[in-house]
Amino acid sequence: MFFVKDYGLAVFFCVITMLCWGSWGNTQKLAGRNWRYELFYWDYVLGVLLLSILAGLTLGSFGAEGRSFLPDLRQADWRYIGSAFAGGVVFNAANLLLSAAISIAGMSVAFPVGIGLALILGVVVNHLGDPHGDPVLLFSGVALIAIAILMNAFAYKLKESGGRKVPMKGIVLAVVCGVLMAFFYRFVAASMDMNFTAPAAGKLTPYSAFFIFALGIFLSTFVFNTIAMKRPVSGKPLPLSAYFRGGVPIHFVGLLGGGIWGIGNVLNLIAAGKAGPAISYGLGQGATLVAALWGILIWKEFKGAPRISHALNIGMFVVFLAGLALLIKAGA
Repeated sequence: MFFVKDYGLAVFFCVITMLCWGSWGNTQKLAGRNWRYELFYWDYVLGVLLLSILAGLTLGSFGAEGRSFLPDLRQADWRYIGSAFAGGVVFNAANLLLSAAISIAGMSVAFPVGIGLALILGVVVNHLGDPHGDPVLLFSGVALIAIAILMNAFAYKLKESGGRKVPMKGIVLAVVCGVLMAFFYRFVAASMDMNFTAPAAGKLTPYSAFFIFALGIFLSTFVFNTIAMKRPVSGKPLPLSAYFRGGVPIHFVGLLGGGIWGIGNVLNLIAAGKAGPAISYGLGQGATLVAALWGILIWKEFKGAPRISHALNIGMFVVFLAGLALLIKAGA
């Protein structure tokens, strides 16, 4: 089984996670406006599952150290399998609630409320579950990243015109999303032994935990996404047959999106063995700012915005990098 023994490499993997988690959403944009998120999501979760299997059969099965992917699955205790599976179900519910919140309240509200809350609560929960690193530096870094997310939200708000009132339903959905998103990683981390060289009997290692987690996402999608299609928060209800009207290219884009997210997740779980779950999770959730960068530079979401919005975005990245530096130093 491949895993990292060097903290610097673990941090590098967390940065890759941040880039992957902040970039997969571009595939949804590439799918086009006529392909609803609910339809895209079926391919996305399948892509996550396929990537987990590929990672397990390759990186998870190479090398002489640790337990290989398939033997690790065979020896796993059901309580740890259940914990990783529950993490997938919780993540899936949070992810779909985030999508619903975006459709009602917009990115400028849903992301800072949902992901900002998930970042703060998630680091606290994971640090309590597995204390690792300097808590002062850790929470100072989290505070700076949360400020950066709020700066980006305010920049979006200034860009918008018309003074549209944000529906309370959208805010509530974002808050529930944030709480759920904060806990999913703890379920997965609790299923794993962080000593990857000689893991305890019954516990999972990163590749087997990721596979069970992905299975939880995939199977729960048949419940959550079916409900979302029949009772969408915006737009008309969709029949399941609508999924089969898409061509091969559009399905491939969804699979690619899931694969990109999955690469980030498996690298994050590998890094957690050396960096600790709280630091790995905190660095990964900085993906919100990566997504903002895509929106600013590639999708031109701030075209025509007032100068103060651009100034806030510049300040946002300065504050974000400072928070990132503190998180990295916390585990050194």
